[in-house]
Amino acid sequence: MFAEIITVGDELLTGNTVDSNSAFIAQKLTERGFWVRRITTVGDDVEEIKNAVKEALSREPEVLIIAGGLGPTHDDVTMAAVAQALNVELELREDVVERIEVFYRELYEEGIVEDPNLNEARIKMAYLPKGAEALDNSVGAAPGAYFKHNSTEVFVLPGMPREMKAMLENEVLPRLGKRKFIQEKLLAEITDESKLAPLLNEVLERFDVRIHSSPKGFGKYIGIILFGESEEEIKRAKKFMEKRGLRFENV
Repeated sequence: MFAEIITVGDELLTGNTVDSNSAFIAQKLTERGFWVRRITTVGDDVEEIKNAVKEALSREPEVLIIAGGLGPTHDDVTMAAVAQALNVELELREDVVERIEVFYRELYEEGIVEDPNLNEARIKMAYLPKGAEALDNSVGAAPGAYFKHNSTEVFVLPGMPREMKAMLENEVLPRLGKRKFIQEKLLAEITDESKLAPLLNEVLERFDVRIHSSPKGFGKYIGIILFGESEEEIKRAKKFMEKRGLRFENV
C-alpha cells in the first residue's frame, strides 16, 4: 500500500517554518502499513498546488494527504487548487457554515475574539470541492475534506500542527484502518556504512523486507530499521545478517 504527502506553505519553502507535519503524517501512515513513496512541498500558489495534486494522482497512490492552506486569508488557496485539479467547482457548504459560526461564537464567549459574526474571510473556509465530504476540525475553524479519486483516497487537512494532528487521528486514520505492519529498530555494531552496503543489498534480494540505514558518523554504530508485513520474514532477515557476522543491539 503506497501513500503520498503534499504539504503547502510559503513558510516551508523559505525555511521560516520547519515542516514537522510531513514527518508526523509519514510516521502515522508507516505505522498503519503504508509505504510513503513521496513527500512534496509547494508554496501558496494555486497552479503549483494544482499541478502537485494532479501529478500525485497520476501515480495512483492508495492514499494522498494534503496539509496546509485552508485558513481565511488570501494565501489559503488549497481547496481552490484541489477543486481545479479535479476539474470540479467549489461549493458553499451550509453545514460547514453552521459549524464555523458555532466555533466563533464559542471563541467570543470565551473572550478570545471580539466579534462572533461571520464575515467573508470566515465564510471562505466553508467552500469545499463539489462532492467532497467535510472532515471535522475539533480544535480549529477550517474543516478538512475527503474524497475518492479513482482508487486514491484523498484527505485535505489544515496546516496548523495542532489541528492537523487532531484531524489525522480522529478523521483520517479511522477511515484507513490498520494493516499488519512491523518495524524493528536495531543498532549494527559496524562503523563503516560502505562495508554494510553489500550485505544490505543481499538481504533485500533474498527477503520481503525494506531497510533504512542511518549512520551516526564514522567510528560509531549504524542504525538499521527493518520494515515488513511478516514478523517471521524480519526475523529471518535479521538472522541471515547475524550469520554473516553482523552483531546488533536492540534500540
